[in-house]
Amino acid sequence: MQPFLNASIGDALDPHSGLCDDDRVDDSIARLLVVEDDPDMARLLRRGLEAEGYDVLSVDNGVDALIALRDNPVDALAVDVMLPGMSGFELCRRVRESGRTMPVLLLTARDAVEDRVYGLDSGADDYLTKPFAFAELAARLRALLRREASAKPTLRVGRLTIDSLEHRASVEGRQVAFSPREFSLVRLLAMHAGEMVTRADILDDIWGGHEHIDQNVLDQYVSYVRRKLDASATGLRIVTVRGLGYRLEPAETASVGTAASARPAAPGRER
Repeated sequence: MQPFLNASIGDALDPHSGLCDDDRVDDSIARLLVVEDDPDMARLLRRGLEAEGYDVLSVDNGVDALIALRDNPVDALAVDVMLPGMSGFELCRRVRESGRTMPVLLLTARDAVEDRVYGLDSGADDYLTKPFAFAELAARLRALLRREASAKPTLRVGRLTIDSLEHRASVEGRQVAFSPREFSLVRLLAMHAGEMVTRADILDDIWGGHEHIDQNVLDQYVSYVRRKLDASATGLRIVTVRGLGYRLEPAETASVGTAASARPAAPGRER
């Protein structure tokens, strides 16, 4: 795949104001904000990220970026550094000063160590230098979203809310009675909602390894959890990716036996 060569941003506004309600039809899909003043680059980034399954907002300057953040829940930002007006560094600082904690990925041709350090110190979570392949950009965004989800004590996927501190799962306030291992399984899948989690990763995370665990044990627990998800009207299903692992996704889109990953998810959206 051809590397991307340019990306940029513009001015900024004071972002201090309340967020509006989330108007997305499916709140399990991660929403990204791309700030890019080059029309061709913005089009390429948006097309590629939407093909990855993200809900993408795209603006061409920092003022509109902060307005978009004020008016829309956003899960992550991709921000170029070399901008007309306010730099990407300054935009990143404004985002952090407003109290917003979503991941920010800076994109720039400036690859000096001091530039990378300055970007990270400005509040960025990651820094990608040009030229870069789109596949690497997509992988870094997935990693940032996973890290953000795992840091949140409360996850929400579909109608299911998972409270890691209380070790409690509920649907619209009604508790779902999971055993400790069932809860751990649901939480792990929810943290990666829309993505396949391999059998080996599940066994390592929940049982501490898979060398001495009967593989049928995992299948049994998945069966238990499936019945409780269905009975509790969570709107979710666990899909089997044959021979590989499992994926949690909305029930209406679930299909058994496919290896392709579903849309990237935004667990933990508690704004």
